[in-house]
Amino acid sequence: MKFNYRIAIFALAIIFGIVFSIPSLLQTQEGKKVSLGLDLQGGLHMLLGVKTEEATKSRIKSLAASIKHFSERKDILIDSLTFDEVSVSFKLLDSDDLKTIQEFLAAVEGATIVLNGEEISLSLTPQEIEKTKQQAISQAIETIRNRLDQFGLAEPVVARQGEEKILVQLAGIKTQEEEQRARELISRAAKLELMAVDEGKVARVYNMSHADAAAYGDVILEDAKNPEVKHLVHEIPILDGGMLTDASVGFDQNNRPVINFKLNAEGAEIFGDFTGKSVGKRLAIVLDGKVYSAPNINERIGGGSGQISGDYTVMEAQDLAIALRSGALLAPIYLMEKRSVGPSLGADSIQASLIALVGGFVLVIIFMVVYYRAAGVIANIALIANLFIILAVMSLFGATLTLPGMAGIVLTVGMAVDANVIISERIRELLNEGKSMHKAIEEGYSNAMRAILDANITTLIAAIVLYAYGTGAIKGFAITISIGILASMLTAILGTHGIYEMLESKIQKSKNNLFWFGIKA
Repeated sequence: MKFNYRIAIFALAIIFGIVFSIPSLLQTQEGKKVSLGLDLQGGLHMLLGVKTEEATKSRIKSLAASIKHFSERKDILIDSLTFDEVSVSFKLLDSDDLKTIQEFLAAVEGATIVLNGEEISLSLTPQEIEKTKQQAISQAIETIRNRLDQFGLAEPVVARQGEEKILVQLAGIKTQEEEQRARELISRAAKLELMAVDEGKVARVYNMSHADAAAYGDVILEDAKNPEVKHLVHEIPILDGGMLTDASVGFDQNNRPVINFKLNAEGAEIFGDFTGKSVGKRLAIVLDGKVYSAPNINERIGGGSGQISGDYTVMEAQDLAIALRSGALLAPIYLMEKRSVGPSLGADSIQASLIALVGGFVLVIIFMVVYYRAAGVIANIALIANLFIILAVMSLFGATLTLPGMAGIVLTVGMAVDANVIISERIRELLNEGKSMHKAIEEGYSNAMRAILDANITTLIAAIVLYAYGTGAIKGFAITISIGILASMLTAILGTHGIYEMLESKIQKSKNNLFWFGIKA
């Protein structure tokens, strides 16, 4: 018997579809399964606001730190380095350094420099302030998405809504503990700062107000382990988390969880220079405005690495490492709206969708058998294989199935059978013209191929665009449509062609071979 490569490929596709769809169909513990979206299994729906004005303050504070480090590295003497919400100002003690500092400040994008003798002021333009605010929202969306991806949730929805709002949907969040952990991970600023302790005034910290500290360019921060303990540190940090490249969980000598972090080349250089000049002094490791440790500097620390210790559980340390790795939020976020979607709603949705899917599928199968007879049976075999392949591919890649995704599968059923209708009609036309069975089958597939390819490729392009630019439900719809189109190209064209080739001799020997295609003799 002649080897039929079409049948071989079709058989392998069917085996693949059955094997990889079994975990999802039977809901077994082993194997990869299709994840259900928020609308099917319930979960958490949140609407978050972004305090964009804080992003501008953070940008200015970072500029102040850069000016301080640049002046120290170039041995430029400056005094009265202060900043407010939109500007940084300082006094230059040696006019000979004016050209050098001007060249440095000129490289700051979106800033206006004002000179008044030796006093220099750097302020952000209104356009740059607005740009910074918009970047804070975009960065918050990306950061939250990265955190949730590392948290292990299947395809969380994180999308911009309106001007300064972010929509977050988390499928599968059912318990209060899971909800609380997810909310803390999302909202945590994860702003890491290394700040110098003001050794000269630290003894007076408990007698100082925040206004007194600000007059010295300092800030009073509470201890993360003991809020009653206060730390007096210089307000302008040595460096911040923007220079952090990695964070991971480790254990100290007492086997307690700690977070080890690494800095980029610039951060490592600043860290090394500062520790080299500050031997015998203390450096405060500050996270989200609280001091986690303030160790003494015994020697210059190179390599750009450090450690954050605290009373963490392993899970808390892991979540904090995730937050640090994914980046600090440029602006704080706050919860505007929260609601839980119950699984009962998902059950009703699944039931209604399954009725639509099964009902449509059965009607298509009945129509194909009644109208196309044996050819309809062959088309239905391809259609069933198509559904198995869709489910298998989604299971293999851990895709999320949503209500729109199920609608996409229903639509795929119609599109998959449409290719077989076109092919069957072409074959029927050729048989009516008196062509032989072999010639009718070959020319039927050849003539139908162009129309099928045009329809499927254009739909696939639209689905890819929907996936690239859509969010949430739109992505779910685009995924199932894309997989369905590719699967139908395999089953409806390659698979059925192989079946006809395998049965061709049997059809020709049949007393009424036209009956195979629903044609009355």
